[in-house]
Amino acid sequence: MKFRRSKPDQPDEANDLDESANGARDLAPDDAAPAGGSPDDLRTDGPWDSTEVTFDDDTARIDLGALIVTGISGIELRLQVDEPTQKVVAVLLLGPEGGVELRPFAAPRNADIWDDIRKQIAAETARRGGTATAADGAYGKELQVVMPVTTPDGKSATQPSRVLGIRGPRWLLRATFLGKPALEPDPTGAIETAMREVVVVRGQDPMPPGEPLPLVMPAHAQPMRPDQPQQPSS
Repeated sequence: MKFRRSKPDQPDEANDLDESANGARDLAPDDAAPAGGSPDDLRTDGPWDSTEVTFDDDTARIDLGALIVTGISGIELRLQVDEPTQKVVAVLLLGPEGGVELRPFAAPRNADIWDDIRKQIAAETARRGGTATAADGAYGKELQVVMPVTTPDGKSATQPSRVLGIRGPRWLLRATFLGKPALEPDPTGAIETAMREVVVVRGQDPMPPGEPLPLVMPAHAQPMRPDQPQQPSS
């Protein structure tokens, strides 16, 4: 697995939408229950909570704080960093045909904040000139988003994405698929397999619902300015 610091040339759609996710923190009180609450029934094949797994083999794994990623051949790991604060804000798993952006958030044990966050994402998408259509997916309701973008050569195009809200014990993992995985969901595909192997480490500290769980850069990672290709557009 390769580590690269991602710094998109254009404003990141998911960064802007995080304001909506953070705005959901007052929608339901966090009961500060200990980790290990009942996970959503749809999350039977992962992603996993740290209380649900044991690491007793030699599989290559990368500890990113709130997320632990399993190394999979052909999948590149990039960390998206907020330049002013130098904090890691998202994890990207990328393959030849697309990728997925992962952002973990605190959530109440006995309430689902995804419905409210999904509506806010849809409203923000519409404000920016895009469309967001609700659909049934493997983890419940998801959003199929299409945003207008400008290519490096100045042409108009669209960028499709598929946004999931995956509920776990006191956490919500927002997964945004790009490229082919956004248009053609495939549970056996490399990107979706890599996403399901992710482990979320919620921790014991009480946090407001919608607060991002802290991500960290591995000590051995070598930040570099990427010659990052544009995300797939149509």
